[in-house]
Amino acid sequence: MKALVIGLGSIARKHIAALRKIDPEVEIAALRSSHNAHPEPHVLDLFSVEEAKAFAPDFVIISTPTANHTESIRTALKLKVPLFIEKPLIHSLENLSIVSEIEGSGMLNYVACNLRFLDCLDFVKKATETGRARINEVNSYCGSWLPGWRPGADFRTIYSARPEMGGGVHIDLIHEIDYIYWIFGLPSSSSATLRNNSSLDIEAIDYANYCLIYPDFCASVILNYYRRDYKRTLEIVWEDETWLVDLQKNRITCEGHIIFESTHTILDTYTSQLRYFINLIKNGASHSFNNVSDAMNTLRIALSSLS
Repeated sequence: MKALVIGLGSIARKHIAALRKIDPEVEIAALRSSHNAHPEPHVLDLFSVEEAKAFAPDFVIISTPTANHTESIRTALKLKVPLFIEKPLIHSLENLSIVSEIEGSGMLNYVACNLRFLDCLDFVKKATETGRARINEVNSYCGSWLPGWRPGADFRTIYSARPEMGGGVHIDLIHEIDYIYWIFGLPSSSSATLRNNSSLDIEAIDYANYCLIYPDFCASVILNYYRRDYKRTLEIVWEDETWLVDLQKNRITCEGHIIFESTHTILDTYTSQLRYFINLIKNGASHSFNNVSDAMNTLRIALSSLS
């Protein structure tokens, strides 16, 4: 198996580690933008589309900063192989033509939202599909401490804090909106409050509060960059009981009693996600369960353009 990576940052290294768990013999190359780029162990550096074509990858992983996704995707499309695109697809609604370009290529595509592979969320999805009870309310929350994401680096200089690079909690933590869309479908409408007035003093959005309207219930999603005690939860208020889903612990409780738990961690989902994508390729699939059209639905909610 051969994989080409475009954008060799921290998220790409997670994907590379996952690939090597799946196939220790995998050949990995990176299409670099500079000959001065820092080399990655056991990754072949390439510097042109022609070299990439000669490498003949089975698929491409797009993991550049979001603001560069459109350019990176157009480069990858020249190779005519399946695309694994790190979330979000793009960072604004100004480059919508890229969606039709990807779909027009006929290439299998998947926008990576690894929380879809977290066991506790899969348990919730299956429960909703069986119609176990009516849902009255859904609350999703993710709060984390941005200065702790990259120890030793000035957090104001990293991608997440810089809107010109596609940073901002509303799209950096789009996972929460994605899994709500995955589990419950597209809401009929949504609204949002997006702010950057916290003590972090960054230009990118550091607080987002969404209300998603469904026929029988409303779902709230709250995201922030400034919570020191990391919290990532989903609350399902059924008509008969309330489930508290702790994504960090991969556990679901009801009135203090555990009703589901798994030993897998969020980090494990990177391997599960790539295994899913590779199996699609091996089986000759033409569609994934989070293609670019799905990703655009999620992005429209994140950018508060769904009415």
